[in-house]
Amino acid sequence: MMHKQRKAFSMITALFVIILMASVAGFVMNLSGKIVQESTAEYQKEQAVLFAKSYTELAIMAVMSNDRNTTNVCVSDIEAINVIPIGASVSNAQGYNVETRIAFIGPNSDIDSCADTRELGNPVTASSDELNIIVDVYVRYKDINHPTPSSAPWITYHRRTLQKI
Repeated sequence: MMHKQRKAFSMITALFVIILMASVAGFVMNLSGKIVQESTAEYQKEQAVLFAKSYTELAIMAVMSNDRNTTNVCVSDIEAINVIPIGASVSNAQGYNVETRIAFIGPNSDIDSCADTRELGNPVTASSDELNIIVDVYVRYKDINHPTPSSAPWITYHRRTLQKI
């Protein structure tokens, strides 16, 4: 009689251990999946920050290398198309859109030929060689972890920089 009770107890113990191990395995898999998603989201955000820094520097270099004594005084954005796609398919969460806009702050004599939307100089009193720019960089991307990346909402990282030229 004792022998049958031991077999039953061993079977119940084995089932309990199997259920416990399966629960722990499920918890570990769930946790590792969340960690991967968070790491991917953090990677995408860091990429957006780096693109914003890079395009800010590019905008500053473009303004500084532009000859302000010619008829084309203002550089209003980096590309004529205004939005630069980076990556394979931005709409399917495989890249980034970068938009760079530049506004000028300075004496009216230096920025009169700028588009009105790019002038922040009325009535700035400064010497003729003082010029400041505001660089706005918008980096847009979609969450790659979204179940349907093409319909995922856009995530926008914005960086604003005030630079003396």
